[in-house]
Amino acid sequence: MGSQTDESVMQESSKWLTWFGIENNMVVASAHRNPDKVRDLMVNAASNGYGAVIAAAGMAAALPGVCAAYTSLPVLGVPLDGGLPGGIDALYSIVQMPAGLPVGTLAVGKAGARNAAVLCARIFALSNPTVAKRLEEFKAAEYRI
Repeated sequence: MGSQTDESVMQESSKWLTWFGIENNMVVASAHRNPDKVRDLMVNAASNGYGAVIAAAGMAAALPGVCAAYTSLPVLGVPLDGGLPGGIDALYSIVQMPAGLPVGTLAVGKAGARNAAVLCARIFALSNPTVAKRLEEFKAAEYRI
């Protein structure tokens, strides 16, 4: 996430990832304030065992795109409110990536944070039977944890 103030929203992703049995951690790394930290995290993400990245940011929301530029892992972007009403500026910043540099963009705020975890689980379920089983349990519970 781009700022410590984003933690209350991104706790939703963490909570849902944990429910699916997916190890996760939250890191504050701003594309604007500490770009070297973002680069180092992304360049080393796969070798450090990560299978996907959920990147959340508000306003200019450069973080998801910068993450995608430095890794070949799937990057899921969560736009956050903080600039224009409803987080529309962050949504546009994340969804409008140049061709060849995709970021899977979710809804603004907590719904997007939760859906990022579910989408991550769907990606992991392709090769992880334990996550696939939890995903089926989630579906049977009418998409609630």
